[in-house]
Amino acid sequence: MPGGGDDWVNHPLGAVHRIFAQNSADWEKKVVEFFWEKLKETTAANWVPSLNDVPLHYLKPNSLVKFRCMVQDMFDPEFYMGSYETLELNAKSKILRFGKYKDVAECGPQQEIALDSPKYVHRERQTFYCIPVPGESEWVKEVYASACQARGNPSTSYTPSRHKRSYEEDEDMEMHPPKLKEQCADGCSTSLGCGDAKRLEKEPPAGQQNLSNCTTSIDLNFPLPGEKGPACLVKIYEDWDSFKVNDMLEVYGVLSVDPALGVMNEESSKGGLSILDPTECMDTMEEQRVHSPPPSLVPRLHAIVTRKLQHVNPLLPLTLNDKENQDLITNILPELSTVRAELLGFLTHVLLGDSLAAEYLLLHFISTVYSRRDILPLGKFTVNLSGCPRNNGYTKQLHKTIQQLVPSSYCLPMTLHNMNTLRFIPHKDYTANRLVTGVLQLASNTSLMLDETLLDQGQLDSTGVRNVTALGNLITWQKVDYDFNYHRMEFPCNINVLITSEGRSLLPSDCQVHLQAQMVPANVEQYMTNLLMAVLPSMLRKFRMYLSLLRLMDYSISDEVTKAVEEDFVEMRKSDPQSITAEDLHQLLVVARLISLSAGHRTLSRERWQQAKQLEVLRRSRIQHKTHVNGNEP
Repeated sequence: MPGGGDDWVNHPLGAVHRIFAQNSADWEKKVVEFFWEKLKETTAANWVPSLNDVPLHYLKPNSLVKFRCMVQDMFDPEFYMGSYETLELNAKSKILRFGKYKDVAECGPQQEIALDSPKYVHRERQTFYCIPVPGESEWVKEVYASACQARGNPSTSYTPSRHKRSYEEDEDMEMHPPKLKEQCADGCSTSLGCGDAKRLEKEPPAGQQNLSNCTTSIDLNFPLPGEKGPACLVKIYEDWDSFKVNDMLEVYGVLSVDPALGVMNEESSKGGLSILDPTECMDTMEEQRVHSPPPSLVPRLHAIVTRKLQHVNPLLPLTLNDKENQDLITNILPELSTVRAELLGFLTHVLLGDSLAAEYLLLHFISTVYSRRDILPLGKFTVNLSGCPRNNGYTKQLHKTIQQLVPSSYCLPMTLHNMNTLRFIPHKDYTANRLVTGVLQLASNTSLMLDETLLDQGQLDSTGVRNVTALGNLITWQKVDYDFNYHRMEFPCNINVLITSEGRSLLPSDCQVHLQAQMVPANVEQYMTNLLMAVLPSMLRKFRMYLSLLRLMDYSISDEVTKAVEEDFVEMRKSDPQSITAEDLHQLLVVARLISLSAGHRTLSRERWQQAKQLEVLRRSRIQHKTHVNGNEP
């Protein structure tokens, strides 16, 4: 457990100060290296409390905390004081200080900041608005929480020094024209932000020039209804250009919850006026409210170590690239066939005895967009599970079962009300200068279930039509077109879409599988609950590892097998030109890839190719039979 004189968890700024005091030119690099090395130590990361698990009031201000999150928005960059000197007014002596990883500058009652000091250096940092990963499953949260050894203690005695100044410093508007924001807290200093071509646009269209009605409540901007958890303003100091909106991150940084930040925001907007002359302040009152929320509600986290996450499954290592984790995968591979057979049996029971539908559902779970060719996403596998019972709550229980298997998921009931009222596409609010979220702002590899069995009769309004179009673009192109008023901006995504419906879905899909139930339980909820209870915890753990691991595995096709597939395609076209198209070949290759990976094979074999062909024949014959029986079935 961290402790003693080198307590880098409870007092990270002390460790930073010791490195800074060595007066090294590369002290900032050494700070990052110091914390990286500490976190590499066995179980060291488990002693760092998590914002995801520990209530904010149990966390010590200025301690090291971690946060597992998704980047929901990126604000404009801001300037801060990298290093500065404070002048003792009585003794006329100077003290050199650092300002990195802080919101409030250190300046005592008999001190002032020497802005004319040659050692005064201003730097730039980027602010990300981060939220918990949308739709994260409860089992994921529980596993992460159980691994964390740090629980925190109630912090009720913390009172900030009333002599600290706002950390973002005073600069002249003529020196830095892009943006000026002044904040005061028993002293005065200002914050500078600068525009960036990569950031979201700042200039509002003509229709949004007026201030919107400001409300006292803070919208945490969660994409999914009913989501809970902390939102956080993450201050990034290095390599922020390597991160994008919707990236999943694990951030280790210094927690800042200084109430002075909330006081400054409150004072600046008191009475609807800025503390500066309005002509000197470029931020609207709404923008100040959104970008500087009370730290008790939206804390600040000054990132020291930031890692981009490929997944959020706590049962797998964060990365599979290093040798130790590669060896782990190699040891697991022989067991994958056994796990596949067990999982296939479980899914067959979940799908009411339909083994063919279970096979396709398993392949759907492990599918992922592994590459893009021009605009075409390769690897996606959207399944339309038709033939689902409508009135017995089956689809709701199906999604509850899916939640027990995958790290993050969401079920969207496609009722007429939801289609006409929910906001699916994120849009830019120029008044508040932020990206207002939508249901389709999801992290990579989220499982999205669209429940069409709940779609009732009625008329889609303009919002509903836009939402259906957005779902179609998501399924077909794996992209969401965010609304920036003047234009739309494409945001690529990687979301597994499962559509449940009675007949064929009104939405596009890569594969329709018609459910043939072999039994109909009297109580679906009890049936599904009993199925889950019958699975041993150790096997359920393997199911969860299996589904996440196979999404991350590499796959290739040898030249020999490629040639064999091409020859087979030519022969099928010769025998019946109408039987197979280029699109059908692409689908066969996707199915063959997923069948190979599902058995732990990283290359395609002739045997797996034949298996994929047989599976597709069975699926197509079932749909053709259904169409023949029901003439109205599309």
